[in-house]
Amino acid sequence: MTSDSGVTHDPSRSLRDWQYDLREQLRVLTDQPEQEARWLLAAALGLDGAALLRNALLPISSEEETRITALLTQRRAGVPLAYCLGEWSFYGLDLCVAPAVLIPRPDTETLVTLALEGLAEEGASRVLDLGTGSGAIALAIAQARPQAEVWAVERSPAALQVARANGALLAPQVHWLEGDWYAPLDSALRFDRIVANPPYLADSDPHLPDLRHEPWDALVAGPSGLECLERIIAGGYERLSLLGMLLLEHGPDQGNAVRGLLNNAGFSAVQTRCDLAGRERVSSGTRI
Repeated sequence: MTSDSGVTHDPSRSLRDWQYDLREQLRVLTDQPEQEARWLLAAALGLDGAALLRNALLPISSEEETRITALLTQRRAGVPLAYCLGEWSFYGLDLCVAPAVLIPRPDTETLVTLALEGLAEEGASRVLDLGTGSGAIALAIAQARPQAEVWAVERSPAALQVARANGALLAPQVHWLEGDWYAPLDSALRFDRIVANPPYLADSDPHLPDLRHEPWDALVAGPSGLECLERIIAGGYERLSLLGMLLLEHGPDQGNAVRGLLNNAGFSAVQTRCDLAGRERVSSGTRI
């Protein structure tokens, strides 16, 4: 039988044969070819890891082969694994992801951990996530503090659609708003935590070619890379409750600049914390 792609289907090839083939083809792309092969097969076939093992000797249909080949073609073209799979894990949550949103990264878990420090487990704390993207930060906080009132703002309609879909599954209580930073918020709202992982790359950053599949507007702030951070800091103080904190993820070489911006805006207890790799990653300030 010949598939739609023009390739003749071989019904004797089992799931195990396909896993071996994917593993060998993925070696040039990743240092985890075995794991990626399993993930791609599971996504293409709608199976979990245990089912892949149980069905290892079963043949693959031509329709299944088409789905596997399509995912493999994407991955070999450099499409990030998360976009191929359509989901990614962040802070213990399984999130839907798409090219409209950044792929959640372990570095950003540092921001969530710091935002949760001192945030009461009981009671009506109020948290704002600016530039929410997939909703990863807002949803991680909402899951950890289910009694908190969490708001999330995103200017991209396509990204907000992804966030709302994740929210419907994980934390229906989150308030989602479309707009630019503080603009869509009621002016009377005040927050105990404002968190953001905004665009912070300069438009000449040498890493951008490696990130070509991710949304430019979610990565690049402008000529200096500080433009979005400046806007968030400038509007943050008046949006915080007394003793409220603004926490910002930024590039590892931007800590000094962000601390200066926070100090100039009137924040107290300004500090920077490092990620798991020891790089300056999250700067914060408190309204006193």
